[in-house]
Amino acid sequence: MDVLLIDTEQVTQLATLPELLPGKGFLWLDVVRGEDSNWPQQLNKLTGKPIHERHISDCLNDTHPSHYDSTNDYEMLIFRGLSPAGQTAVFKTRPAVFILLDRVLVTIRPEDSVSVATVKPRLLDKLIRIPRRPAGLMHLLMTIMVDRFMATRDPLLERFDQWRTRLLDPKDPFDDWMVVMNFTSDLRKLERLCDEQISALQSWQEDTDTEFDDHIAVRYNDLIEHVQRVLKFAAYQKQESEALIQMHFSAVAHRTNDIMRILTLLSAIFLPLGLVAGIFGMNFEYMPELKMRYAYFFVLGGMVALAAVLLFLFRIKRWL
Repeated sequence: MDVLLIDTEQVTQLATLPELLPGKGFLWLDVVRGEDSNWPQQLNKLTGKPIHERHISDCLNDTHPSHYDSTNDYEMLIFRGLSPAGQTAVFKTRPAVFILLDRVLVTIRPEDSVSVATVKPRLLDKLIRIPRRPAGLMHLLMTIMVDRFMATRDPLLERFDQWRTRLLDPKDPFDDWMVVMNFTSDLRKLERLCDEQISALQSWQEDTDTEFDDHIAVRYNDLIEHVQRVLKFAAYQKQESEALIQMHFSAVAHRTNDIMRILTLLSAIFLPLGLVAGIFGMNFEYMPELKMRYAYFFVLGGMVALAAVLLFLFRIKRWL
């Protein structure tokens, strides 16, 4: 567990958890999920506020949706963010847990959390503005989590352009439709994820005992707006993927119609030729053309001429 003392002027990383709360600033207790199992006891010793067993279990649940809950002693906000493996078309998310107490913020997160790895060194090096309260630090971490979703927009749009181009290219047809179908399913999950994030943030804003000034209120409203932008993008991408699938079926139907049209026209050309061949293939003894010296060439030439006339008529009508 990493312990950081944060005040308005500097951020100090402590070797151990202090026995008393700081008189100035607040503490950030950063816990890696599954590694520091005794953090609830240490937090209780520091603050005198016990963590409910159900909430401890929720902190260890890697599949828990975004959610808000509180007690008389603390507030807990679970917020799912994009995992490092989720930079492709498939969205993979994991929860980060924020527990807010008076002058203490506890984060329980995955070992390779990008938001914590981004914020912590910048705070220590004073490269970003130091938050004055735990809610400000929580907002900073959540903002990076949401911005990572927004950063996937350009690669996804480029991927869609490639799929659309290949779909309409007869020389390089796109046939990996399970990827598109799975991606559409992932977009539905992303929509549900954004709804849960918005619901958790709004529930926290309505129920929290944290004092909101205009600055922090505007920041959290902007955060909700960013989540809503991700939600709108997911809905738009889902419509695009569904339209791409419909375009695929339309293109397949169009190609099938072209093939059937060609086969129908070929049948229309060879049908009268088959009729002529059938007539002269009858085994009657008295057929006048059978005794003609050049009857074979006349009939063959007539069949070629008939086929040419039909082909010419089809081209005039633009059926071929």
